[in-house]
Amino acid sequence: MQTVQWGIIGCGDVTEVKSGPALNKVPNSTLVAVMRRDGAKAADYAQRHHVPKWYSDANALINDPEVNAIYVATPPDTHELYALQAIQSGKPVYLEKPMALSFAAAQRIAAAVKERNSKLVVAHYRREQPLFKKIQQLMEEGAVGTIRLARMELYKAPLSAAELQQPQQAWRVNPAIAGGGLFHDLAPHQLDLMYHYFGNVKTVKGIAINQGGLYAADDLVTGSILFDNGIAFSGSWCFNAAATTDHCEIVGSSGSIHFSIFGGNTVTVIAKGITSSYSFEMLQHVQQPMIEKVVQYFRGETHNPCAASEGAEVMRLMEAFTS
Repeated sequence: MQTVQWGIIGCGDVTEVKSGPALNKVPNSTLVAVMRRDGAKAADYAQRHHVPKWYSDANALINDPEVNAIYVATPPDTHELYALQAIQSGKPVYLEKPMALSFAAAQRIAAAVKERNSKLVVAHYRREQPLFKKIQQLMEEGAVGTIRLARMELYKAPLSAAELQQPQQAWRVNPAIAGGGLFHDLAPHQLDLMYHYFGNVKTVKGIAINQGGLYAADDLVTGSILFDNGIAFSGSWCFNAAATTDHCEIVGSSGSIHFSIFGGNTVTVIAKGITSSYSFEMLQHVQQPMIEKVVQYFRGETHNPCAASEGAEVMRLMEAFTS
């Protein structure tokens, strides 16, 4: 594969800035076709982003001979369907998070990848962002000693009545489409980082409840993980809170690392009475570092930056927290 020629299934909001433009900006990559069930919206996206082709049928895009890689960017309820169709076609896949509606669906996708000897990357793109790579580097260098535990808090105000009437917001709290609520939309990024940093999981448990009753999905989730290496994790997610919090702390034997997952660009290290900070530029296209790695992987130049089996493990953790 000399040039990765992308086709996007589901050219919605996530592809406008976060990912879509990056497909034309990384080396050996170009966006040649997009698909959306609403043909007028697909045509509009293609016109605005200078994409040569657009479709209203996913199979037509998948079978386009000029498309040699598929980016599935639909809501989670169709991830399994389109991923399996793309795998069957023999084309590599970049699959949005959460990987699927359920752990069982994610397992089916992973099994198909293995059976067909295909290439699939799950879009846990924070793995490749400089800020989160720096955190990994700090831990590997022993900046805070031996890692003992990590704790995470994400609190947000409830969606307003007006927001719940907006289709681009409402689907995120519809379990039939999203697999759950805002936890299922946001926590995959967070839990994947913990899994990426700390490795295999020994035990996991959690609690989930719908406190606000504003929609069908749970709005409060807590969970804990013990990793095989003895590191403990605890997390709390509340989407019916007055205060807004987005904080993660990794505690070591000689200090701690502090950062936010969604809102900040600074990592703070407190160790042996000294505070150090590392700041990073905000990325124009947040998925670009991951997409560059995906293109390299599809071209056979590097390893898989987030395999299907890893995406499935994140789904397993989410279900353990919420089931």
